[in-house]
Amino acid sequence: MPNATVSDLLARNRAHADGLPEEHFEHVLDGQEPPVVSLCCADSRVSQEGMWAVEEPGWLFTPSNIGNVAWDLADPDSVDGNLLYPVANTGTRTVVVVGHTGCGAVTAAYEAATDGSLPEEPGVRRRIEPLVPVVEEALSGPVVDGDGVVDRLVEYNVREQVAFLDNADEIPTDATVLGFVYDFHRSYGDQRGRTSLVAADGETEPEALRERVGSGNEWAVRSLLSASS
Repeated sequence: MPNATVSDLLARNRAHADGLPEEHFEHVLDGQEPPVVSLCCADSRVSQEGMWAVEEPGWLFTPSNIGNVAWDLADPDSVDGNLLYPVANTGTRTVVVVGHTGCGAVTAAYEAATDGSLPEEPGVRRRIEPLVPVVEEALSGPVVDGDGVVDRLVEYNVREQVAFLDNADEIPTDATVLGFVYDFHRSYGDQRGRTSLVAADGETEPEALRERVGSGNEWAVRSLLSASS
């Protein structure tokens, strides 16, 4: 079974701390004002700081959960507090939702929707259950079952999370809400590690998204759901 010793962890932390310049934390010692909050699926293969090349502290607020669900589990009409905190308290106005190819949470929700099976562990099951209606809706509409269905469902789920946040009263009207899929299976192109923009403030049409990102960034707009991608 995968295992890491205390010595493994301490060696990694020592290398981390030894590599930091003396002034690394100076500008954030008294607080934080991150410009971006990124709700990402919790997965060991997906590094939030890595995908955005973040090296400095204080730039990216990084809540994660399996399935990148943006609403509160106890109150689905409310925004998850881990995401909402920097928006409400530090002035963060760029809100990002990131799903990823080969997502285990979406796979589990797909299995629940198609054969009724849910994870046995109560805590994990509670995290998968909110995704099941999303998957069922997708399969009854724009998502075609078959090979590659999980990645199509991942994109659909990201779109749904962005739409929820875009309509949430708790998210200020001057905030920008973006949805990406992080690709390490080459489902969206030839390069592993790319993020594809699949939604922005409720917009999902690739041509409109390409206009939004502007010249030179058109490569970032890819979709498994839209014919014009």
